[in-house]
Amino acid sequence: MNLEVVILAAGQGTRMKSKLPKVLHPLAGKTLLSHVICSAQELGAAAIHVVVGHGAELVKDSTAISNLNWVIQEQQLGTGHAVAQAIASIGEDSTVLVLYGDVPLTSAQTLTDLLQKVDARSMALLTVQLADPSGYGRIIRDSEGQIKAIVEEKDATAEQRQISEGNTGILAVSSRKLKEWLPRLSTNNAQAEYYLTDIIAMAVAEDMQINAVTAQTEQEVQGINSRQQLADLERWHQKQLANQLMLQGVTLADPARLDIRGEVSVEQDIFIDANVLLEGKVSIGEGSRIGPNVVIKNTVIGAGVNIFANSVIENAEIESGCQIGPFARLRPGTRLAQGAKIGNFVETKNAFIGIGSKVNHLSYVGDAELGKEVNIGAGTITCNYDGANKFKTEIGNGVFVGSNTALVAPIKIGENATIGAGSTLSRDVEPNTLVVARAITRVIEGWRRPTKKK
Repeated sequence: MNLEVVILAAGQGTRMKSKLPKVLHPLAGKTLLSHVICSAQELGAAAIHVVVGHGAELVKDSTAISNLNWVIQEQQLGTGHAVAQAIASIGEDSTVLVLYGDVPLTSAQTLTDLLQKVDARSMALLTVQLADPSGYGRIIRDSEGQIKAIVEEKDATAEQRQISEGNTGILAVSSRKLKEWLPRLSTNNAQAEYYLTDIIAMAVAEDMQINAVTAQTEQEVQGINSRQQLADLERWHQKQLANQLMLQGVTLADPARLDIRGEVSVEQDIFIDANVLLEGKVSIGEGSRIGPNVVIKNTVIGAGVNIFANSVIENAEIESGCQIGPFARLRPGTRLAQGAKIGNFVETKNAFIGIGSKVNHLSYVGDAELGKEVNIGAGTITCNYDGANKFKTEIGNGVFVGSNTALVAPIKIGENATIGAGSTLSRDVEPNTLVVARAITRVIEGWRRPTKKK
């Protein structure tokens, strides 16, 4: 049977105290809803139906994932009512998996195990063992351990509330049975809502087998209803991500002070110091070292790279043996060739820095191409912007640029040229030449500084 996934994402999330729909709050750099959609895609679902209500247009506009069927739930009348809004779009011969847009970390493996328990004569339910089951519906089993019912906490007796096995709400069942049962749901309960869990009693009445799969951890099925819960789950998830890196051969100075907000691929013998943020797609080569308070986003880092403290790197490519920082900023389009050095308080953008070239202090290099073994002196800038357009600076192999130089683009500096400190250049420089472009020095003897009149 085809797999079709229904994701319930219509709730407002009043306890979040936010104008932003709850499912759009971020966890590890992705919205809660995006986590769930990615899990559904990993399962190979033939169709993904997302039921939205509160802030529906914002949710749709903020979800950059294609091939979704958006379903509107005008009134939020319970989980059963939400699934009923999507059921008409689901094929007769499909297996339906129900997920929740505010339960972001259920693993694809757990869901795969759940789906293996479903056929035309049985359904599957994901449960969880809880140290504190408060707020969860309780799983009611008979003397043989078979599931007979789910009782919501507000409808549960004092004895039933002692049960530690909770209902996650995640289930899988054939489309045919779901279409048969949903119209029979009622609001005869404490919440006056259509509970999806009431289909369990219908399945029992028909002697249908209900197969349970138990989640590996509470956090895997944790729903987010408050900012505190979101923060707690973020820290738990970050710990799992840090553990994965260490298992791959990365040394972390403090696993609790690493944040990953994207996809990170690593090789062996990498060292990452405290308070590092890795965002987007980041690749780090063997033996590289990342200092404290570094931010890296969407960047490829080669082997043996040393990034010193407080540097910010975004959309860059860094080849092996480079040194960066401290306090360096590499903006989008920066490419460092093997052994290049970017020093303290240097900013680059849309710049290629050639093999062994150095920009060591207090400089800006933008829209530029540097050859091999170029030395850029402190305080040098490429004047690439005239207020309307950007222009390119080209610097040949072996060029030495003295301190406090301004290179007004478009300009080309020939190979092995030397630029004297303090120069401002707006014309091309021939190879193997020395250029000094400074204002004439004037000395006025007996100069008296102006004073204010009393």
